[in-house]
Amino acid sequence: MLFALSLLPLCWLLLAAIGDHLGANPAQALLRSTGDWTLRSLCVTLAVTPMRIMTGTPALARFRRMIGLFVYFYGVLHLLCYSWFDMGLDATDIAKDIAKRPFILVGFAAFVLLSALALTSFNRAIRTLGAKRWQQLHRLIYVIAALAILHFFWMRSAKNNFLEVWVYGSVLGLLLLWRGLNYMKKNIAIGR
Repeated sequence: MLFALSLLPLCWLLLAAIGDHLGANPAQALLRSTGDWTLRSLCVTLAVTPMRIMTGTPALARFRRMIGLFVYFYGVLHLLCYSWFDMGLDATDIAKDIAKRPFILVGFAAFVLLSALALTSFNRAIRTLGAKRWQQLHRLIYVIAALAILHFFWMRSAKNNFLEVWVYGSVLGLLLLWRGLNYMKKNIAIGR
C-alpha cells in the first residue's frame, strides 16, 4: 500500500506529461515537481520516528527505509530532469554548471550524500558496516535535509519567492528540533 502511494506522484506526472497538462514549460514543471516530491518524501521520512514515538506505534519504523528510498528515487528523477532537459545530458556542461552555480552545487552535494545512504540501506550493508557505523552514516540525513533546503532557498531567491521554502524549512526544522530535544532527553535520563 505504501509503495503504491509513494508511486502516485510519478503516475500523476506521467499522466500529466502524456496528456500535455504540464503547462507552458513542461520540462520546468517536471524538474520542479520531482524536486518538490523529493523534499516531501524527506519530510515524511524524518517524521516517521517522531510519529512512532508519540503514537506508541513501533511498527511504523519498518516503513522508514522504503520512504527513504523514495526520497532517493525522486532525487534521481530530479537530477535526470535537470541533466536531460536543462543540460541535454552533456556531462561537460553539467560539470561546469555544478561548479558555476552554488545552488546546483549544493543540490548535487545533497544527492551524492543521499546516494551513500541509498547504497547502504540494505540489511547486508548494515551487517557489513556494523550497526553503530551504519547509524552514524545515516545521520547524514540531517546534513542532506539542510543542503536540500539551502538548494531550494537559493533556487527560489532568484524569483524572490520564499513561501514554500519557509514551509519546508519549518517542517524540517521542527522535525530536527524534535529529534535534538529527544536526544538530549535520552542523554539526561541515562546520566541520572
